[in-house]
Amino acid sequence: MKKLRNSLLTQYLLIILVATLILPLSLPVVSVIFYNSLEKVDDPVRYYNGTDLENMWIETAKGLSGASEAEIHQKLLEMNHIYQEASMYWVDDSGQTRDKFPSSLAVPDTWSASDAVEFMKQNRGYTVDPFTVVAFIGHEQQEGFMVLQVPRTDMVSPSDQLRAKYNYMFPIALLSIFALFILISMLFFYRIRKRLLHLQKAMATPEATGIPAMIEVTKEDEIGRLEQSFNRMVKKLETSRSREIEEEELRKELIANLSHDLRTPLTTIRGHAYRLQKESLSTKGQESLDFIDEKVNYMGELIENLLSYTLLTTGKYPYYPEKVDMTRLIRNSFSSWYPVFENHQFTIEVDIPDRQLLWEVDPQWMHRVLDNLFQNIARHAKSGQFVAVRVENEAIILEDHGPGMKGKSNQTGIGIGLSIISLMLKEMKLDWDIETSERGTKIKIQKR
Repeated sequence: MKKLRNSLLTQYLLIILVATLILPLSLPVVSVIFYNSLEKVDDPVRYYNGTDLENMWIETAKGLSGASEAEIHQKLLEMNHIYQEASMYWVDDSGQTRDKFPSSLAVPDTWSASDAVEFMKQNRGYTVDPFTVVAFIGHEQQEGFMVLQVPRTDMVSPSDQLRAKYNYMFPIALLSIFALFILISMLFFYRIRKRLLHLQKAMATPEATGIPAMIEVTKEDEIGRLEQSFNRMVKKLETSRSREIEEEELRKELIANLSHDLRTPLTTIRGHAYRLQKESLSTKGQESLDFIDEKVNYMGELIENLLSYTLLTTGKYPYYPEKVDMTRLIRNSFSSWYPVFENHQFTIEVDIPDRQLLWEVDPQWMHRVLDNLFQNIARHAKSGQFVAVRVENEAIILEDHGPGMKGKSNQTGIGIGLSIISLMLKEMKLDWDIETSERGTKIKIQKR
């Protein structure tokens, strides 16, 4: 039940249900309120209809039969309080105008028969404004007459005005209800969108560890359950990351310890092999001794590479960058390998200009990179018997005609030497590019 109550689908269905019911319910409620208010807006002692006004004025005039001037004045004063916007006055039997309301009313002070006829002609008709009623005082029509003039704009009762407003207020109210429903729906989906964008931002913004941070779950609806699932995923990733870091540290520590422990027996084997070289051996014995010496040297290099790789990945390998003349460094590095390539009858091409090429690198690291590359050529590209060292457009180029890095070699390793080269060049902010095929390999090193 709680899950259903917190469901976004349930909440939106409730909004639709309320919107569906509010229209038919609002119509009778508004009508009752409206018609109850009609009974209170109209003045019960006042008439608005022309016929009612005319009958009322005639009866009032008849009721003043034989009345004194004071009584007529008092009656008009009462009527003026009721019809404040109207004009009214009376003319006595001698044709004199008396008691004008308002007093500034422009009418003849003395009435003749022609004045009376002209007045009646001008104020006849159903559309003449103001609405005019003339009534004789008394029953004998010899006591004078009374005149009432009401502006037609004041002959509309408040209830009629309210009814007219109701005719266009109703569609406005209907549109307001629809607008309210749309507004509520927009707010509903806006909150959903805001929470989804918050979740998207949390997914796309990783912490320093590369894993997103957990988010606060405020509601238990569908999005809240999605946020909970996201937090569980983040927690699993953090646990996995911690385990991975721990295993990586153990692996590096194991490699470092093994590298250190293997150095001692290798040194002992190398010492005994050197002692045997001084002894008289047969041809086969000498071949075996040379093979042992070669493999011991290879294992020594492999252990050294493993240790270097471990130190590089942990950031513990000493790094001292400085301005270095690369042309001089390349000559020095290649000069130590020149006899090796010459001994293997390599065709050697060297094109190193005399001008300086200054790079900010660690010279020991750069020697290590070049030594690893020359060593790979000497070991794996013997069949091509070609090596080239060039400096072109401020880039170092090494080239061979061996079987390529995808080709077969009698001394194929695990590739840790290339990994060390990549890590060192990356730390020194140098880029390198390898083009390799069955016709040879070309390596290009340049500043980033």
